[in-house]
Amino acid sequence: MIVTRLRQMSLMLFAMAVSFIGFFQMFERTAGSFPSEYMILLGVVAVLFIILWSLLLKFQPYASQSILPCVLLLTGIGITLISRIDQQKGTHVGTRQLIWLCLALVLCCILVICLRDYRVLRRFSYVSMVAGIVLLLSPMIPGLGKTIGGARIWIGIGSYSLQPGEFAKLFIAFFFAAYLFDHRDQLAVGGKKVLGLQLPRIKDLGPIVVVWAMSMGVLVIQRDLGTSLMFFAMFVCMLYVATGRKSWIVIGILAFAAGAVIASRMFAHVDNRIDAWLHPFDAKVYNRQGGSEQLVTGLFGLASGGLMGTGLGQGHPSLTPLANSDFIYSSVGEELGLTGLLAVLALYLVIIASGLITAMKIKDGFGKLLASGLVFTMAVQVFTVVGGITLVIPLTGLTMPFMAAGGSSLIANYILITLLLIISNAANKPEPELTSDTFQYEALAVLRDHELKERAKSAAQAAKDDENQPRHGAHASHAAHTDDAEDAVQATQIEDAPTIMVDDASQPEGLYDAEEQDNRDEQGDWADWRDFADDDDSPATTTSHWPTRGAQTEQVEDAQNQAAQDGNGGTPPTPPAPPQSTPRTVKGGAR
Repeated sequence: MIVTRLRQMSLMLFAMAVSFIGFFQMFERTAGSFPSEYMILLGVVAVLFIILWSLLLKFQPYASQSILPCVLLLTGIGITLISRIDQQKGTHVGTRQLIWLCLALVLCCILVICLRDYRVLRRFSYVSMVAGIVLLLSPMIPGLGKTIGGARIWIGIGSYSLQPGEFAKLFIAFFFAAYLFDHRDQLAVGGKKVLGLQLPRIKDLGPIVVVWAMSMGVLVIQRDLGTSLMFFAMFVCMLYVATGRKSWIVIGILAFAAGAVIASRMFAHVDNRIDAWLHPFDAKVYNRQGGSEQLVTGLFGLASGGLMGTGLGQGHPSLTPLANSDFIYSSVGEELGLTGLLAVLALYLVIIASGLITAMKIKDGFGKLLASGLVFTMAVQVFTVVGGITLVIPLTGLTMPFMAAGGSSLIANYILITLLLIISNAANKPEPELTSDTFQYEALAVLRDHELKERAKSAAQAAKDDENQPRHGAHASHAAHTDDAEDAVQATQIEDAPTIMVDDASQPEGLYDAEEQDNRDEQGDWADWRDFADDDDSPATTTSHWPTRGAQTEQVEDAQNQAAQDGNGGTPPTPPAPPQSTPRTVKGGAR
């Protein structure tokens, strides 16, 4: 365990060292010195990361240790490039980003301490739905919402802007996971088969229609293609995980494609993005407002980076509009080259793979759906950003998790990662050992106690029935005395165990089969006392000082003869007293 913890700590220290070297090299090339404000903020961030890692070891000891170093390295690369762009533009976005990072780490520490069990979130499924919808629609409130870049997805708080959709995706994921977990059986039932594809039933299409309408509403009202795509893709992926039916994926893709076509006909900015994607180098598309100028500039930045990049502080990423937020990936390609781009994608791949492994390992259905939903949300966000910059799909306006400038995106994604770590702790927690001798002895003891209690209840019920049932004549009296005698003898058999010969106590015995159960019923309740003995130190042969089987048989016959003689109204015979025997101790703690 010590070696494992040292290896995990070495990953954190390595990520911190790489980030510090990047900052130092960039500032030495651009400013000639390391600014003191950055030195203080980076020291605070390093301490908060170590505190978060320590809290994870204390409260979530089995959490995945490969996620946090990758997140740290991605955040370090992003803030380094943001600070690099600040040197060219004379802005201070990098220092604000470090402050937002400190706030995000503090919230993560509080979440690790307070949220011990993620299953608590299932209790607030509909509350999460309401909170998510309120956050999603809050930019539409007059006087509060702000329109930036043609999309009304921001709310203004003084001189700062907040994107509530980043937090809404977390609450919507909580609701989707709880809803699909409760209704997975109905959604998994298939309907008719068309072209080899098992379609769902018509009445089960309600959830996907509602989410499709909500996504299209976001697209229509807020004119934000990226957010609507992220929500709809998250729900469809979680629906596939819950049911295992590919038909939901096909229906989801077709539904969103139809919605996107309708939106392109209704909104000019969506149609402009599609034209910029299809004809980026067309002069008309390039020069018009909202055209492909930003996209083409980002492509030129990627091309100038080449294989190894221009080097930190030696490129011109600020020429690209929104180079520190929407086009941060293009800035990485310019100064770190194709090698840096692949390294960034590899870090994201490690995080996503760790989340998917967590979703596969955990046995709780709600945790499986929640982990897969959070991972798919981040994966879709990374794909849409990288795909939009590299002309795979149209631009969507989303930001790269952990790297792009923006406090709301940074905090929301850090909370997402913390939830994944908490779920991974439950997935990686070792199961209790169920094959030990101690567990078997305790299980047999519980079974025996339960059996004795059931017998006692049955005997009490039988005695109560005998008292309530009237009996007439000598035959009834004789039968009553006979039954009482048998009950007395049976009580004597329970108290007086027979002589037991154990040839080899170390040999394993089965729990219960039919023949052995019959033998145990004949011999009494304590005939299987050797099951509770410790096999390690048990003697080869154990002989009891209690009465033998023959002595018990004689007692039974005497009791029955006495009952027959007193059949005309005598009192029931008194059961024989248990014989005096020396106390016996069985090694191993016999119960």
